[in-house]
Amino acid sequence: MAAAPGGDEGIYARLNFTTDLKAVEEHERRIRERIDATLRKSEERLAELIDQNSTLPTTVSSVTVVGAPNTRRSFLARIFDPLLSVNRDRPYTQSELLQECAARADKLSRFGIYHEPISLFFDKPDKTDPSTSPTDVAVYVTAKEKGRISAKTGTDLGNAEGSAYANVQWRNVLGGAETLDVNASLGTRTRSAYQAAFDTPILSDPDKRWQIGGVQSSTQRSFASHEEFLRGGWTNLRWLTSSNSQHEVGYNGYWRQITGLASNASSTVRAEAGDSFKSSISYTWIADRRNNPILPSSGYYMKMISELAGWGPLKGDVAFWKSEVHTQTASTIPLPGIKGDSGVIFNAGLRAGLLYPLALGTNQTPEASHINDRFQLGAPTDVRGFRLSGLGPRDGSDAVGGDVYAAGGANLLVPLPRLGRESPLRMQAFVNGGRLLALRQAEKEGEMSSEDVKESVYNTVAELGNGVPSMSAGVGLVYAHPVARFELNFSLPLVLRKGEEGRKGLQFGVGIDYL
Repeated sequence: MAAAPGGDEGIYARLNFTTDLKAVEEHERRIRERIDATLRKSEERLAELIDQNSTLPTTVSSVTVVGAPNTRRSFLARIFDPLLSVNRDRPYTQSELLQECAARADKLSRFGIYHEPISLFFDKPDKTDPSTSPTDVAVYVTAKEKGRISAKTGTDLGNAEGSAYANVQWRNVLGGAETLDVNASLGTRTRSAYQAAFDTPILSDPDKRWQIGGVQSSTQRSFASHEEFLRGGWTNLRWLTSSNSQHEVGYNGYWRQITGLASNASSTVRAEAGDSFKSSISYTWIADRRNNPILPSSGYYMKMISELAGWGPLKGDVAFWKSEVHTQTASTIPLPGIKGDSGVIFNAGLRAGLLYPLALGTNQTPEASHINDRFQLGAPTDVRGFRLSGLGPRDGSDAVGGDVYAAGGANLLVPLPRLGRESPLRMQAFVNGGRLLALRQAEKEGEMSSEDVKESVYNTVAELGNGVPSMSAGVGLVYAHPVARFELNFSLPLVLRKGEEGRKGLQFGVGIDYL
């Protein structure tokens, strides 16, 4: 029997042809190129049409937000009513309308209650409506709300503490992008902490927010042989300026209790035991120009914090003025033979703080500061190479804190071989140091006059520059996770003052704010 056309040999030939991987890859490449060329032509045509019509007068007859059933109409009206031409004294150009609509959509997304992306559509209104004009367009904003309630649990480990936590967040509580956060945690150092905070934007502006909250916590201060019980609340107003600087004004009212003293607690800690109430106002200013807050390679960061307690109508039984300054700068170091970004980063930071005692109420005699208001220095996230609160004044084995401090550090971060500069894992070498001092005349306590305090502050600040600061150096690994920065370092204390506690060897730290 004669073989059919295209017999076995033809079949095998065709199979071999279709399984030629190089031919298949070449065919797919040509398809991709045709698709890319078509998309480019479409984009070019769209850009050309927009450019040709960019100056045409356009009016907005209506704005409709689709997919936001739980958001108040009045809340959305404050955002989108300014788009309506009835609220304007002249028509848009099409270019202006596109820019303004994109800005309003971006503003809506910054409330954090909608999924990305938020889409915009434009259409001609109903021609049968006699109130419309030929230049009218209808704007449609398509958004999808996030789930209103979310809950999560987990564990944290780092900075000599382990804890388990639970968090419940209720978004868009009243239909105006409000958020209610409730947190609870149990840990080895923070034995228990319960916190609730209500946050709301002001006048539908994501850059202006008001918050009120309350907290109750019990924290073991192992470095000072006591436990601190805290209960109270706060409220603050935050806003962002056009220069992208953040401001915050707040009030805090806390009842503090020093309790659970260890058997070997020092006389200083025992004298502080008992209750106190702090009533204070605060102001915080932040200018963050870094390209990445966790692992910056360019830019600078500045933060100033001021707190005034127990002055005038603030009452309470502690009175002071407390101020801190944090700065950081980052830059990429060019290397010979490497074009563009070398991936080698140099970071430098400086921090300083001052606590100035004030007279309480009608009492004209300033009192010495309390241990739970003083500064503490030394940890894997500030001065590395020292134990937690390892720098500064001590009474026996207890770190009792100080009223004046200054600390600085420099880091060199280098990409690991084979991983490259795009990897979040880096090797670092660092040197840092600092000093923490108590006011020289703080022991006079009730006998100090205002002049005594001024002289004491001046002398103590001058003492910061007297001699070499406590210092350490080391090398380690840095992992820049989007949420926090992880460091594993080998540290070696270089300068250690009497009583201070250094940490030679491995040290692990987790945080978002590093020296």
